[in-house]
Amino acid sequence: MRARNAVVVITGASSGIGRATALAFADKGASVVLAARRAHALEEVAVECRGRGGRALAVPTDVTDLHAVEELARRAVDRFGRIDMWVNAAAVTLYGPFEDVPLEDFRRVLDVNVMGYVHGARAALPHLRRARRGVLVNVSSVAAIAPQPYSTAYSMSKAAVSALSAGLRQELRVRGERTVKVCTVLPATIDTPIFQHAANYTGRRVVAMPPVYAPERVARAIVALLRSPVPEVVVGRAGRLVRLQARLNRRMLERGMARRVDRHHLSRKDRVPATSGTVHAPTVDTGSVHGGWDGGGRRALRRAAAVTAAGAAAVAAAGRLGRERARSR
Repeated sequence: MRARNAVVVITGASSGIGRATALAFADKGASVVLAARRAHALEEVAVECRGRGGRALAVPTDVTDLHAVEELARRAVDRFGRIDMWVNAAAVTLYGPFEDVPLEDFRRVLDVNVMGYVHGARAALPHLRRARRGVLVNVSSVAAIAPQPYSTAYSMSKAAVSALSAGLRQELRVRGERTVKVCTVLPATIDTPIFQHAANYTGRRVVAMPPVYAPERVARAIVALLRSPVPEVVVGRAGRLVRLQARLNRRMLERGMARRVDRHHLSRKDRVPATSGTVHAPTVDTGSVHGGWDGGGRRALRRAAAVTAAGAAAVAAAGRLGRERARSR
């Protein structure tokens, strides 16, 4: 399916990956239906999309409200006649010691990041199945593969998103509906405002953990899925290294991730007061694609590659030792 003249619904379109995806599709001449909580931010994105050659409809939506999400789908079809791709990209995050974070914040992260995607899938799939074609994209995270300390709710939610996609793919296969595709996108650390918007009860400023990739890379990967859908795509070489290490030596991965988060994800210099961020209510600004984080990740990427190589060598050595022992018996 070509992006030009495609109809794409995007949740979380006011900032970050969702906004970058909307602009990428507009560049291709697609019609984009933009959903997020901030009406003024969505209108700004809509204007920019139209300026790039696309058509745009802004529909303020709280994805935790099933009826609002169903109304989003209805308005997309009423305006453009169909839905070709639905992108679930709305997300919030929470940092803090597991036993200390407010449970209402924990629940809200799961409600937005998991039930928001469930609502999106339930609203989109009837239209895609009726048309016997289309793509549902769920934006997960490398955190689904390598959960992180102090962000348990977010890691749980992204693992659930990956499971949601896998379950839906299997249901469609069993029904023989092979022309409707469900894809999962797993970005590594991306330069978006989510870290500034996070709920934070650590007392330490949250910073993007290097290496940091541009949200446009994720957007390009999502656009490519319209033409060539695949079950899963990891965005960012660091993410692919994490996935490889998870297969080779998960224990080493968890130890390394704990150290990296403590040293590079939570500032040791900047102390900040507790905040619920945008978990319960959006900011008043108009949103942005980027978070202003320095990508500077070559050194971090080399370290990650070295750790992965060491893990692979250890696994290979253990395999050789096991074979030698077996032959000596």
